[in-house]
Amino acid sequence: MHLIQQTEGLPGTRMRAEKLKKAFRSGKQELVLFENLSFDVQAGEMLAIVGESGSGKSTLLHILGALDRATAGDVYFGETQIGKLNEEAAADFRGREIGFVWQFHYLLPEFTALENAAMPLLMRDSSAVKKKLALEKAAEWLRQVGLLERAEHRPGEMSGGEQQRVALARALITEPKMLMADEPTGDLDGKSAEMVFELITRLHHEHGLTSLIVTHNLEFARRCDRVLRLAGGQLAPVSKASLVEDRSHF
Repeated sequence: MHLIQQTEGLPGTRMRAEKLKKAFRSGKQELVLFENLSFDVQAGEMLAIVGESGSGKSTLLHILGALDRATAGDVYFGETQIGKLNEEAAADFRGREIGFVWQFHYLLPEFTALENAAMPLLMRDSSAVKKKLALEKAAEWLRQVGLLERAEHRPGEMSGGEQQRVALARALITEPKMLMADEPTGDLDGKSAEMVFELITRLHHEHGLTSLIVTHNLEFARRCDRVLRLAGGQLAPVSKASLVEDRSHF
């Protein structure tokens, strides 16, 4: 059962963060990674978050995606207050409303590309009928990412870029409202990175997604609708024109 009502195609706020703080204990000291972060993610936009390594970008993404809990503040996805969800409800929320893509693809090596793409649906229901439908849907998503001919290949038989495209199909097979990507091109060569980013952009528009992308690649960040920079524990808007092109990825 869906936790929130479908709102595709409607304007407005998809996600809202209010006064987020994340701190860790080190002996008697409190180490604050960030605090008092408040921002909205609008329905249908592609938002980039940039910042140096260690600034807390991935931790922030984990909190927004219900994989971690904030020390203070909360996140709202529609009418759902993410911080109030118990572990079971948080897992259900993640599985239905958010699609995740990580820097490393995390494909299961013993399964084919088709089976890996279908895995989120197979984990919900492994009955014969549901498995057939899941594999049919996975085939369609592999087609959308340009890998249908590689359906029976295992991860070790595919390039890094191909593996990440399978991971993208896996992230979107549940038809989530929001895509969260943490350095999705960070492990790829320049050509593969460009292909994956273009694919994310195309699927974002074709499927009416709301996308939140953490990236070191400033050129890719510039191609998003809006950019925020996390630095010194604070999040601030950045003019895309002010971003210096990062040639290290090309």
